[in-house]
Amino acid sequence: MKHDKVTPYQTEESKTGQVAEMFNNISHQYDRLNHLFSLGVDIRWRNKAIDCFKDSPPDHLLDVATGTADFAIQCAKRLPAVNMITGVDISEGMLEVGRRKIGDKKMDQRIRLVCEDSQKLSFQDDTFDGCTVGFGVRNFENLEKGLNEIRRVLKKNSKLVVLEFSKPSGFPMKQLFRLYFHNIMPVIGRLVSKDHRAYTYLPESVDKFPAGTDFLDVMQRCGYRNLTERRLSGGIATIYIGQK
Repeated sequence: MKHDKVTPYQTEESKTGQVAEMFNNISHQYDRLNHLFSLGVDIRWRNKAIDCFKDSPPDHLLDVATGTADFAIQCAKRLPAVNMITGVDISEGMLEVGRRKIGDKKMDQRIRLVCEDSQKLSFQDDTFDGCTVGFGVRNFENLEKGLNEIRRVLKKNSKLVVLEFSKPSGFPMKQLFRLYFHNIMPVIGRLVSKDHRAYTYLPESVDKFPAGTDFLDVMQRCGYRNLTERRLSGGIATIYIGQK
């Protein structure tokens, strides 16, 4: 299935480059706006995603599109058996914020952040025991290429857990979500952030993302098995789980 590509600035630059520029621009406001927009529910969503590893915590976890390391930090707190978390992101600005947070929490020995493109990871095959991606797969330049690359660096039988926005289908959540995402959020984002396109790109990218069974189909094409999904908060977000 073909899906139209949505980019932050609609320039000739690659989507990867535009996304990196966008997150560099908003990195210092990102955490504040993120928690404001989600009313803090994103923390509960992440905890539900992390709990997918409770039965067999990975020794070395990869967190793709780690951003300011919120997911990595929550994983370290909620899964004490995890020895190392490697977070990767294409935005050095976001990683700088994340490194400060990790340092403040004295987690430097358990979390390391590196600037990498998820579609061209530098790690060897079969390196990690698990992988998380929080609200990042819809920013991939090529979705299948990114998922294939993650699968390459995962060990056999390891889990990929993806947390991503989706579109509610039932009344009234569908109407409320659309009003909030397409009308209220972009206005607040323009007022608070210096990047006017960033919070217009967010709802556009969610609209075009192949959510639900469409995304499970993509994961299956990339070789993942034992696929499941779990819709959260009336379908505003979804957890996808696949195994190498």
